[in-house]
Amino acid sequence: MNRKMSKKHYLKEIVRFQKKGIPKGVCAICSASGYVIEASMEKALKENTYVLIEATSNQTNQFGGYTGLKPVDFKEFVFSIAQKLKFPINRIILGGDHLGPNPWREEETDKAMEKASEMVSQYVLAGFSKIHIDTSMYLYDDFGDRRSPLDPQLIAERGVQLCLTAEKAFQQMEKSNPNAIPPVYVIGTEVPIPGGSSDLETELRITQVSDFKETMALSRETFYRHHLHEAWERVIAVVVRPGVGFGEHTVYEYNREKTKDLVNALKEFPNIIFEGHSTDYQNPSSLKQMVEDGIAILKVGPALTFAMREAFFMLSYIEEELFQDDPNFQLSHLIEVLDTAMRENPKHWEKYHCGNGKDVKLRRKYSFFDRSRYYLSDPRIQDAIHLLIRNLETKEIPLSLISQFFPLQYKKIRDGLLINLPKSLIRDRIQTVLEDYAYAVRP
Repeated sequence: MNRKMSKKHYLKEIVRFQKKGIPKGVCAICSASGYVIEASMEKALKENTYVLIEATSNQTNQFGGYTGLKPVDFKEFVFSIAQKLKFPINRIILGGDHLGPNPWREEETDKAMEKASEMVSQYVLAGFSKIHIDTSMYLYDDFGDRRSPLDPQLIAERGVQLCLTAEKAFQQMEKSNPNAIPPVYVIGTEVPIPGGSSDLETELRITQVSDFKETMALSRETFYRHHLHEAWERVIAVVVRPGVGFGEHTVYEYNREKTKDLVNALKEFPNIIFEGHSTDYQNPSSLKQMVEDGIAILKVGPALTFAMREAFFMLSYIEEELFQDDPNFQLSHLIEVLDTAMRENPKHWEKYHCGNGKDVKLRRKYSFFDRSRYYLSDPRIQDAIHLLIRNLETKEIPLSLISQFFPLQYKKIRDGLLINLPKSLIRDRIQTVLEDYAYAVRP
C-alpha cells in the first residue's frame, strides 16, 4: 500500500461513511474571529469530535490578506486558542478555502498564478491539510465574455498547476515531519464568490448534472496527464450550488426536490461527496437533509459572525442600561464606533448594500451578509470591544437584563449550564448556530 494512502485523513472517513449510506458530515468553520474559533472548539470538546477551521485566500495569504495573517500566523493563532482551551491539536483540521488567483484576478495570468502557487505552498507548509482549489475566475488577460463562466479546461489546467505546487510543498514538509498526513483536495467550477455574493440569481442556481460530470471528467484527465494519479485519489469533494443562499433580510432554504438529479449523479462516484457553500442561516432540518443528500461538508461563516455581532449589540444595550448615567464609567459606544469605521471605509460593503441612506444604515448593521465582520480587526473597534467587556465584568449582569437580551442564555444560566459573564454569553450565542450544524452532521 502507498505509504501516503495508509495515513487516514478524517475527511476521508466522512466520505467512507457517506458511501456506506451513513449520513455523517462535517461543519467547516470559515472565520478568523477568535470568539468564533473559541466557541467552535468548546462545542467540539463537548461533542468529542474534530473541528475544521478554514481560512480564505482573501483573508489569509503570503501578504497577510485583510486580516494581516499569513498561513503560518493563522495556524499559530488557532493553535494558541486550542492551547488555552486544552483542545487536542490532533483534532484540529485546517483548511484553505478558495485557494487560487482570486486576490490577484486583476493581474496578468503568469503573475497571478505565480502568487497563487506561492500562497498554496505556504498553506501546505503551514500544515493545512484540506485544500480547496478555486481557479474559476477570469484573470486580467483572459479572453471571453466575462458574464459567462471561464473555460472549464482552463480551470482544470490551472487547478492542476496549483495541485502540483501543493504536492511538492507536502513532500518538502514530509521530510521534517514523516507523520504528516497528505492533503485532501476539493475542486469545483460552480464556486460561490469568496465572502459571499449579492447576486442571488447566481447563488440560487443549482449545479447542472452535466456541469458536475464535466468537472469530474476534465479534472481526472488533467490530473492523470500530469502524473497526479495518487493526488487524484485524495480529491474528496466537489463544490456545487445546491440552491441555498441568503439576501439582506431573506433566507432561501434547501429544497431537495430540486437537487434530486444532482444527488443521484453523485452515486456514480464512489469516492466523492459534495461541499456546500453559503449554508448560513439554513434551518436545522434543511442542513440535515443536505448531509443526507451527500452535501456532507457544510461551510458556514457569516452566520457565526452575525450571531457574534448580535451578542456585541445586546451587550452594548446592557452596558447603556447599567452605566449610561454613571460618571465613573466611559461607555464603549461599540455600535456607533463600528458604524463609523464602516462609513469611513466602505469598500467591504458598498457593493452589497443599496438603497437610500436610512436603508443602507440599517443594512450595514443588520444584513445577513454581515459585512461588519471585515472591520472587527480595526483598532478602534477592538478597543471598544475590550472596553465593553471590561465595563460589564465589573459587576454581575442582573438576571432580568439577561432575560431581556439573552433569553436562551438566561435559561442556561438559571439551570447552572452557563456562567453569567460577557464572554460566556458571546460564545454561547455563537454556539446556538453551531448546534444546528452539530445536529445536521451527526449520523
